[in-house]
Amino acid sequence: MSRRTLVALLAFLAFVSLGLPDGLLGVSWPSMRDSFGLPLDALGLFVGFATAGYLLSSFVSGAVLRHVSLGALLTLSTGAAATALLLVAAAPVWPVLLFAAFLAGLGGGAIDAGLNAYGAVHFSARVLNWLHAFFGLGTTLGPLIVTGVLSSGLIWRWSYAIVGCAQIALAITFLVTRDRWRPVEVEDTAPLASAGSVETLRRPVVWLGMGLFFLYSGVELATATWSYSLLTQERGVDETIAGLFVTLYWGSLMVGRVLFGFVADRLPLVATLRACIAASVLGALLFWLGTPALSLAGLMLMGFSLAPIFASLISLTPGRVGRDHADSAIGYQIAAAGLGGAVVTATLGLLADELGLDVIGVAIFAATLLLLAAYEGFMRR
Repeated sequence: MSRRTLVALLAFLAFVSLGLPDGLLGVSWPSMRDSFGLPLDALGLFVGFATAGYLLSSFVSGAVLRHVSLGALLTLSTGAAATALLLVAAAPVWPVLLFAAFLAGLGGGAIDAGLNAYGAVHFSARVLNWLHAFFGLGTTLGPLIVTGVLSSGLIWRWSYAIVGCAQIALAITFLVTRDRWRPVEVEDTAPLASAGSVETLRRPVVWLGMGLFFLYSGVELATATWSYSLLTQERGVDETIAGLFVTLYWGSLMVGRVLFGFVADRLPLVATLRACIAASVLGALLFWLGTPALSLAGLMLMGFSLAPIFASLISLTPGRVGRDHADSAIGYQIAAAGLGGAVVTATLGLLADELGLDVIGVAIFAATLLLLAAYEGFMRR
């Protein structure tokens, strides 16, 4: 097996592991909440601690990679994520859970930013799209693990223990193969991470890229989070049917990434992504118009159209900002994406609370228009 193939397979496994904790939380939270006697909205605090760790590690990942090899960073980060999962499994009190959430965010953010920075230079657009499809596989497996544990009569903690042990095995694998992650010569021999973090932040195109990722993740997550509430509480769609709509949205996103991987290397990415974002605007418009059939068509069109954007933008970043700024810029973009998913989703919640759930449709449509404008600004700069 060639080094490139081995590294790609390891990256796929890492992204499965990156998605697993996200998949665990939603199904395990009711049982977790009962164990600690917590109110329903305590989930927001748990997610907030995880997001804080994720933002911190992804934002400084470029600076860290100037002093630590990627193999070592992946080993340490996966070890931190494994420790966090095992802490959750054994946590005696609520504050320990919050610390574990922050530690899990630190590990996840570093893995996400580090692998995306490496992949932007050493993986093709095809492999990058498949890499992000494997994240979706992880988020799908997580609920299945919790469901299997609970249906077997075991407590929810076992699901975190199982995934934590799997993360330990992955950390050991990264430790053994850490030298395989050394940079591969590409068009030139300039080191990828030579520019300082402050110097990178002085480049306007970097801020445009951060804004683009902020909006993209905001659109993706807010659509998934609020479409169910809009369909069931405002438009009278049956709960089971609405749940199927949201499942098909996520499914179209994952399938789109897999299919796009087969053609990504044969398409002009800049023009293709412009067309994809424009199609997502059309999908948002269909969703806003309101009938169940149009809502389903809009959600699936949005999912399929959004599918290649994140990974493909990562692959374009070195050419937009310069290879010497790429590690830091990609870390900033990953941080902005995490922040955008949280902020846009929360903002839509505030708007819905003030103006009614029907505002969600027009807000998502407006966000896709902003996404298209941000993309044009990023590319023209």
